[in-house]
Amino acid sequence: MKKVFSLIAVLLIAISWISWNHKMSIREKISKEDVIECYNMETLNAYQQEASQSAFASLHIKPKQASTAEQLGKMISFSVSDNKEANAYFIPSKKKSNKWLIVIQEWWGLNDNIKNEADKYYKDLGNMNVLAVDMYDGKVAATPDSAMKLMRGADMTRMVAIIKGAIEYTGKDANIYSVGWCFGGMWSLQTAILAESKAKGSVMFYGRPESNLDKLKTLQCDVIGFFGNKDQSPSPAVVNEFEKNMQSAGKKLETHRYEAGHGFANPSNPSFNAEASADAYQKAIAFLKAHG
Repeated sequence: MKKVFSLIAVLLIAISWISWNHKMSIREKISKEDVIECYNMETLNAYQQEASQSAFASLHIKPKQASTAEQLGKMISFSVSDNKEANAYFIPSKKKSNKWLIVIQEWWGLNDNIKNEADKYYKDLGNMNVLAVDMYDGKVAATPDSAMKLMRGADMTRMVAIIKGAIEYTGKDANIYSVGWCFGGMWSLQTAILAESKAKGSVMFYGRPESNLDKLKTLQCDVIGFFGNKDQSPSPAVVNEFEKNMQSAGKKLETHRYEAGHGFANPSNPSFNAEASADAYQKAIAFLKAHG
């Protein structure tokens, strides 16, 4: 009987050792980038679910047609890890520069308003390459319903690949900054996280903040965010939580709040708040220059 118990004990020890060794082998194969991307999908999928609801669509009013006069950039393509090229509106710096501003669209797509915003940042920042990425692969929505359909059908894995491809396109010695609105505000922060040590500053105009502390701890740059007290996505309570989470993660976050609703900084938005938008823009430019 003792021999039987001894044999069972030996077998259990052997099985435990094999299991532990297998887990360690898998862990060694998982890179930091894989872990960050896994965290990314939690937030991105949550946003996709929210943006697929009619309540979220109701926060967005059909945008006005933006002017296309004298746009400074041109459309380019760049390689992406999924073997499908991605597109972007690109304005190269007049002088050679390793500074790059990645601009991320609202949920409408890479429309003329975003291209105009990219032009504006390019003019006011000076020695900076500006790259406004096309997250919808050429699709643009003109109504809340069509934007909601695009969001429902969006492939978040593809979007992560597009951002990573844009980061790769900037070059190994690039200093990367990011700015985005709503959908793009969320992506501005995610871009900074994915850029790792290349990230030098992130600007969020509203947008879903990251709530995972482990992920926020990987952030390697300061963040500035502009939010509306009348907004419900994100709500003031969500912004409060974001501030607490960033503090807990040991990261620097500067927030500014306005008596305005969702999309207050979009000049093509019928509910555009010119005063709040101008103040936020000046603060965003000052932030980016201070971190240059």
